[in-house]
Amino acid sequence: MLLSLPALHLQTCEHHPLFQLPHRRLGPWCSPTGSPAPLSCETGCGEGSWILVCRLLVPTQVSLLSMEEDIDTRKINNSFLRDHSYATEADIISTVEFNHTGELLATGDKGGRVVIFQREQESKNQIHRRGEYNVYSTFQSHEPEFDYLKSLEIEEKINKIRWLPQQNAAYFLLSTNDKTVKLWKVSERDKRPEGYNLKDEEGRLRDPATITTLRVPVLRPMDLMVEATPRRVFANAHTYHINSISVNSDYETYMSADDLRINLWNFEITNQSFNIVDIKPANMEELTEVITAAEFHPHHCNTFVYSSSKGTIRLCDMRASALCDRHTKFFEEPEDPSNRSFFSEIISSISDVKFSHSGRYIMTRDYLTVKVWDLNMENRPIETYQVHDYLRSKLCSLYENDCIFDKFECVWNGSDSVIMTGSYNNFFRMFDRNTKRDVTLEASRENSKPRAILKPRKVSLP
Repeated sequence: MLLSLPALHLQTCEHHPLFQLPHRRLGPWCSPTGSPAPLSCETGCGEGSWILVCRLLVPTQVSLLSMEEDIDTRKINNSFLRDHSYATEADIISTVEFNHTGELLATGDKGGRVVIFQREQESKNQIHRRGEYNVYSTFQSHEPEFDYLKSLEIEEKINKIRWLPQQNAAYFLLSTNDKTVKLWKVSERDKRPEGYNLKDEEGRLRDPATITTLRVPVLRPMDLMVEATPRRVFANAHTYHINSISVNSDYETYMSADDLRINLWNFEITNQSFNIVDIKPANMEELTEVITAAEFHPHHCNTFVYSSSKGTIRLCDMRASALCDRHTKFFEEPEDPSNRSFFSEIISSISDVKFSHSGRYIMTRDYLTVKVWDLNMENRPIETYQVHDYLRSKLCSLYENDCIFDKFECVWNGSDSVIMTGSYNNFFRMFDRNTKRDVTLEASRENSKPRAILKPRKVSLP
């Protein structure tokens, strides 16, 4: 299930092979400007409308849903488990990403496949189809590999997808698994050339002795064909698993981040990258934190941030040094000693970091909260939102079943006035920064009908 705002989309673990996540966990991904036509919202979201597109059982169509005020109380399921008996491991979706206009939606799964959906064009005769997405192209992005030197199996699972701004009729996107980033070109072809002089209609070479006349090749209409071709392969630069890729605002470079290093790439150069962050200690026994996420500033090509498992955020300026081990700004919230527990360091680990569209704020997500930071204030966040504070009393159980290590993502709406993040039980949370109102909604199969109404939910503890 996918959620789209003026700048939002969201994924959930439905039984559909293309739309599943383990542990019924929701995680949103961002689309900077595009979305289907807006709908009015009466759930306290304030400025900006919200649209939900949900994926059904057959990979051919996506439909949208709106939201209406109608509180429904539901008991929380502490197991966070559901039956996935008729979906294979390779079918579980791992990432989704809208392109910059919202016309296309790319999804990646654990089988290394990328499926691209295209928004259905609205017509006067089929107004109800507004915002539906149909399959546009499907291709195998990554294959399983084996590192014989390290005796390590490299999974084909797609970790991240990032679109490049469209410059011509073709589309370009980056996809990555644990080790290799690929640049793909997706283009349409609805004409084919005919009338070759040296080839027959089946493409076989003709005997030059039989050629007596000169023909001018012509283009003939044909059924629309969407082709996905790999243009660049960026490999052999990461020792550890890639967790983030981010396209720079200069659109000439991008960065890829793993647990201990961040590399800067040029789109035209595949055999060389620049290491701009390296936090690997000389003695691995001294390792105290790892990089969890990284992103470029939306407007300044020299600035980027990365977060760590210690709950800190570092802002770096590539103009200051080629190796950005020394940060420009360091964001960390002082810990209250009275609230410290065995789980404090685990739940403070940041799983996602996002710049606002204006570039003025940074949003981070840890296990229990979403925080908004002002770039001009490093000592504490300006806003903190509790996502599922009712789990604070259940941290021991969550630790025992490893759910405490689950990662969630967060996203801004188009005007930076509302933020959204995922939770358990197919729930996702939205917070209005202006009115301080929040709403809990459920992405469920019951709401998968076109134009169905999303009803706010309320968690009631047993």
